[in-house]
Amino acid sequence: MLNDQIEQRWLAAFTKVFELCKVQAGEQVALLAESQSRGVNIALARLALEQLGTHPVTVTVPTPAQTAPVPVRSTGASQALNGQSAALAALKASTLVVDLTVEGLLHAPQLPDILGAGARVLMVSNEHPDALERLVPRAEDEAVARAAIKACRAASSMHVSSKAGTDLTINLTDARTGGVWGWADKPGMLSHWPGGIVVNFPKPGSVNGRLVMDAGDINLTFKRYLVSPVELIIENDFVTAINGSGTDAELMRRYLAAWGDREAYGVSHVGWGLNERARYEALAMYDQRDTNGTELRAFGGNFLYSTGANEVAGRFTEGHFDLPVRNCTVTLDGRAVVEAGQLVKG
Repeated sequence: MLNDQIEQRWLAAFTKVFELCKVQAGEQVALLAESQSRGVNIALARLALEQLGTHPVTVTVPTPAQTAPVPVRSTGASQALNGQSAALAALKASTLVVDLTVEGLLHAPQLPDILGAGARVLMVSNEHPDALERLVPRAEDEAVARAAIKACRAASSMHVSSKAGTDLTINLTDARTGGVWGWADKPGMLSHWPGGIVVNFPKPGSVNGRLVMDAGDINLTFKRYLVSPVELIIENDFVTAINGSGTDAELMRRYLAAWGDREAYGVSHVGWGLNERARYEALAMYDQRDTNGTELRAFGGNFLYSTGANEVAGRFTEGHFDLPVRNCTVTLDGRAVVEAGQLVKG
């Protein structure tokens, strides 16, 4: 297990990311944390911001009581700000919000208010700083993500296939597309570190076919590499069957059923990883408490299929799976952007 203490190299990593965020001396910066946030990351963020000449305020709220029927992990839908009007006001009054909550604000209901007030938000994923240090973004990462965003927005359809049996068609018309390169430097902008991903939130009824996760693919809710194949049958956005005889399929069936909510079976977003410095094998190198798995969402060439909340489709649920799948070919209007799990350049 890694030690939670201040290391100079980790402080340098935080400082570099805040420099990319164009933090200015005297800027109004808020650190949003909760009682279960990773303390070492809060300390590193504060020290780095102070080095850059700011005097950040730390807003710490209690981690909410559990209300879900099963453990909730890695959703990006923090409930920490529910009922916290004073905390929300402080965040809206800031020009930069550093999100250090356990789940993150990516899909939190308060996020539009914070961004709408002109704040930019950087979510520091709940990773041990050992992983964050390896994945400090680089200036050139922005162009890669922007090119992927542009390609998705120009396309009307996505098709995903693999030798394992995946055959998935996604209508991208009127989808909402976003990309993350690891820092936020403009008012109203949201990003997360680690970065390097493009995702699409399709409109209702847009996803059909089958997704076959092979042994070695990943279920990030369980922080687990699959040991046996799982086939998902998807009809008009919803998983209608989970086929497979092993533990992996059984875990998925039980977890989804526990919600008692059809929306948990719907597609949240689809996209692919862009970060060639992110490592597929990283999940094997950390204790579960030391990783949130964002690196596995971002490693270059994975197809990321996610179930759960999709605001574009009008679906809201805390149930969420992020499923990075290897060795897929992803095409946009027939043009390959990922070929058998490898990013297509140019």
